[in-house]
Amino acid sequence: MGYQQGLSGLAAASNDLDVIGNNIANANTVGFKESTAQFADVYANSVATAVNMQIGLGASLSEVQQNFSQGTINTTGQALDVAINGNGFYQMSNNGTITYTRNGVFNLDKNGYIVDAAGNELMGYAAGASGIINTAQTVALKVPTTNIAPQQTSSVTAQLNLNAQATAPTNPVFNAADPTSYNYSTAITAYDSLGGTQQVNMYFVQNAVGQTEAYATANGTTTDLGQIQFSSSGQISGTTQSAAANAAATAAGAAAPGVGSFQLVLNPTDGAATNQVVTIDFSGTTQYGGASGVNNLAQNGYASGTLSNFSIGTDGTITGNYSNGQTMALGQIVLATFNNPNGLVNLGGNQFEQTIQSGVAQISAPGSTNHGTLQGGSLEQSNVDLTNQLVDLITAQRNYQANAQTIKTQQTVDQSLLQM
Repeated sequence: MGYQQGLSGLAAASNDLDVIGNNIANANTVGFKESTAQFADVYANSVATAVNMQIGLGASLSEVQQNFSQGTINTTGQALDVAINGNGFYQMSNNGTITYTRNGVFNLDKNGYIVDAAGNELMGYAAGASGIINTAQTVALKVPTTNIAPQQTSSVTAQLNLNAQATAPTNPVFNAADPTSYNYSTAITAYDSLGGTQQVNMYFVQNAVGQTEAYATANGTTTDLGQIQFSSSGQISGTTQSAAANAAATAAGAAAPGVGSFQLVLNPTDGAATNQVVTIDFSGTTQYGGASGVNNLAQNGYASGTLSNFSIGTDGTITGNYSNGQTMALGQIVLATFNNPNGLVNLGGNQFEQTIQSGVAQISAPGSTNHGTLQGGSLEQSNVDLTNQLVDLITAQRNYQANAQTIKTQQTVDQSLLQM
């Protein structure tokens, strides 16, 4: 019987050496999880055998258990290198066949899809044209190469200080070309529906103490916006939109502006939409004694833009950065968790497949429930500890030698019997 126990021990030790060797071979494989061989003893099935008289028949491999603990995360600086910090797997698709992986080395294929080295497509939530994430279902993530649409300017925020000690202009009749006919001016670029630009110049004429008339010019047209009234503390106390500005805005379908605001109607000449109503909000503008100047000047329009680069956030959101300074969500990477990760089938190539033993994949955005977070521009390294593996290798080698000695001893015993 010594041969059977020894042979089973040799097979077990050989399996152990194979598992350890595989761990060592994958010490530099991104996202790799080390395995451990688990063994069980073997006994003959016999109801007639007394319990205290059973002699074991050796050992057998019961399972190879993977250790899904976190590997070290290293920064790479590559936009499509992504590391999982915590639980979860990336969901991948190969022509509809779903697999799962911890390997976060991705790139773009010729069609703009995010894929791994084997061409499997990364799955996630898609984003609509306005950047709204659709969480209804997972799809293959694609980075769009089309331009982001322009947005026409609809509002301007202007916070200024208009010198309270300024005197009325020497030329009482306003003329944008005559600096002596106004006290202060500033300008901002506005965008039309096609992303075309036009400069809006704003002029301020101090008619009397606490009363300033505002004008604007665009495309060679001058508009009297109306009067701004200031209190004795230098704050805006009221505004009165001029009849001309009010008539143009009403004709364009705009409602009356609020206190501190005026409406300017623009008519682009590049084929863009006409009757573009721009609300100019002077709330926060003051009239203090001191030099006139701009504290804040902004508008909400922008031109068309091309995708410059993108980044991946901790929640998996892929954010595109465009040449016009705008950002937009392009999609969101999802993670899958399992009740029993050791129930997954290892397909090789860092890919796993769901089984009955693993349970159903629980898909969610990174950072939710028990799902880990993502770290863009980084990779999770193998969790193989080479020091431990080398020690285990020595132990497995000794086990193999010891089982070989069992067979050798049995052979000596048999030889003695033959010589009797």
